[in-house]
Amino acid sequence: MLETSDLVQDAIIAAMRRLDAFEARHQGALQKYLRMAVRNRIIDVIRQYRRRPQKVELREDLRDEATSPLDRAIGAQNVARLEAALERLNPSEREAIVGRFKRQDSYEELATVLGKPTPDAARACVMRAVTRLAEKVRDGS
Repeated sequence: MLETSDLVQDAIIAAMRRLDAFEARHQGALQKYLRMAVRNRIIDVIRQYRRRPQKVELREDLRDEATSPLDRAIGAQNVARLEAALERLNPSEREAIVGRFKRQDSYEELATVLGKPTPDAARACVMRAVTRLAEKVRDGS
């Protein structure tokens, strides 16, 4: 908050800068001019105060749930590494992983697609493919 004397002083100094445009037409005109300058300065201060947002205390438990730019960059980099490693698998391993995790095929469906005799055989094939994919991602080979 401004001190009253500071506010009056600011208004008078500003009015004095424009004193050359002032025309005294009656006795007390300068006093009225200066009083209006102070009044207008008070109105300006009130308007400035009202435009400011109110201070609000933030709760300590507020968290930004959005993914940070760093996490997005790391995620994109990991996706690129994963896709490159997936391309280096043999076609049946790639089909097992894509079928199970991308298309979300059941093990019964995968057994048919992969030509395996049972759903358990398809499950074992998927597990081996995931292990090989993890090795390829880790080694970058």
